[in-house]
Amino acid sequence: MKILLLSQHFWPESFRINEVAQSLIEQGCEVTVLTGKPNYPEGRIYAGYRIWGVQRERHQDIGIVRVPLWPRGSGSGLRLALNYLSFIASAAILGPWALRGQRFDVIFVYGTSPILQALGAIALKRIKGVPLVTWVQDLWPDSLQVTGFVTNRSVLDAVAALVRWIYRRSDLLLAQSPGFVEPLRAMAGGTPVVYHPNPAGRFDPAATDEVSGDMALRLKPGFNIVFAGNLGHAQALDQVLLAAELLGPKSGIRWTLIGSGGCSAELAEQVRARGLSDRVELPGRFEPAQMPAIFEQAGALLVILRKNPATSRTVPSKVQTYLAVGRPILAALDGEGAELIRQSGAGICCAAEDTRALADAALALRDLSAAERQRMALAGQRYAREHFSPELLAHRLIQHFLNVGQPLNH
Repeated sequence: MKILLLSQHFWPESFRINEVAQSLIEQGCEVTVLTGKPNYPEGRIYAGYRIWGVQRERHQDIGIVRVPLWPRGSGSGLRLALNYLSFIASAAILGPWALRGQRFDVIFVYGTSPILQALGAIALKRIKGVPLVTWVQDLWPDSLQVTGFVTNRSVLDAVAALVRWIYRRSDLLLAQSPGFVEPLRAMAGGTPVVYHPNPAGRFDPAATDEVSGDMALRLKPGFNIVFAGNLGHAQALDQVLLAAELLGPKSGIRWTLIGSGGCSAELAEQVRARGLSDRVELPGRFEPAQMPAIFEQAGALLVILRKNPATSRTVPSKVQTYLAVGRPILAALDGEGAELIRQSGAGICCAAEDTRALADAALALRDLSAAERQRMALAGQRYAREHFSPELLAHRLIQHFLNVGQPLNH
């Protein structure tokens, strides 16, 4: 099967779609990726790439076609808008030219925000005459409200109309969370909607054997709770600072927030101003290959979101990663993500934006015996193998591609 994968972000940027594409290759598919010039998250075009022109390369048997985009810079609203719109325009206008003469069996959109990137795929669908499958990772326009990026009701209504137009020109919508299915169906018209989760990451056990020497980050003594990912508004990381204040310095609990994002500078300033540097650390970003050894040192891994109807329908992709890592999980969120943690038996959940509950859950994990925490860790790994293994989900994804256009049994 020949698959054209459209995603604004791809290797060497660190996104789950990289592993999905590799899993499809391992299942015998041919994968060509139409993407932009790598610039996430620093906002600068990576060395070896240039803003203008179409560039081609191969990575792990994947053909990659890169079209121009405007780098996101420091992440201001204007720069982000230019970044998104420039990729949409390039994919729709230059994409067909760059892919001329190539034939595909299906076009597959990795639908992170903004879902508007699927506009380029719709243009390619018409030219190539093949089905379009869109994997929805964020609900739009809901996610715009959660992040505070757009608050004007008229603008949100206009975005919703455009999103409906996109959904109804896809041949199949895949929902990353069970909670996405009904909202998508309400907007999708006759386009079928199927639940298809993000896979768990792949971790080499040997990567955690060496915990000394040139290790990227050594966690300080104490019960370490580690968050890894985007440090943005939707992640409600201000609650971590409040919980750290509430617990005080004698709890022995340390919070390490790994990553970068729109709230990085504000969080760092608040840690300094509130005297929390002995309990909260923001060490920045690390390469994916460095993360297993960092996770291994953690007493628990944190997933946290704002209290909002949209976020309650979401399963953050880090949940599958945390399960596969094999560490207990502290989940401060509502809805689908919390339910998944409960079903897996991999950790402790508390309500979103409940500081007292977050502090109490951290204490409860700290006070568990090593054997009890290991039981949680093993339960998470078992659940990940049974429900989110990359091989299993790649096989299912191929079946979706093969069955697109056929009637579905809901």
